[in-house]
Amino acid sequence: MMFAVALRYTNGRADAEDILQEAWIKVFRHINSFSEHISFEGWLRRIVVNTAITHYRRNQKHAFQLDVDEVHATPADLEAFKELDFTREELATAIAQLPKGYGMVFNMYVIEGYKHKEIAEQLGIDLNTSKSQLSRARKYLQGILGNMSKRAQKA
Repeated sequence: MMFAVALRYTNGRADAEDILQEAWIKVFRHINSFSEHISFEGWLRRIVVNTAITHYRRNQKHAFQLDVDEVHATPADLEAFKELDFTREELATAIAQLPKGYGMVFNMYVIEGYKHKEIAEQLGIDLNTSKSQLSRARKYLQGILGNMSKRAQKA
């Protein structure tokens, strides 16, 4: 299950495996900070997500270069996806095809529930860049899902 979380933040198995390995090292180093009053799975998930974010920042080759005037973000919710006729696996496949920056912001905002301010702080980007990345990710996903739908109708 945690491998799937790590994989969602990367473009490949090797990176996801590296993230998971780093996360487990952190778990063992900081096991004393775990409180019995919280969910172990939630605690572990947060470590995996934070490790993935750190991995992304460390390996980011290009700074985001976006025009602030192009920000069209609206509040995200997964309910919109529930209305679509796609399986969970198909949605995961589509999300995995997002460019790295788009995918990172999309996962943090929609899947993990981070606010744009938190995303900006975590990734070291401008608040409006986070909003723009989310907007572009949604448009990109619409294209991917539209193509998937067309292929399914032809089959």
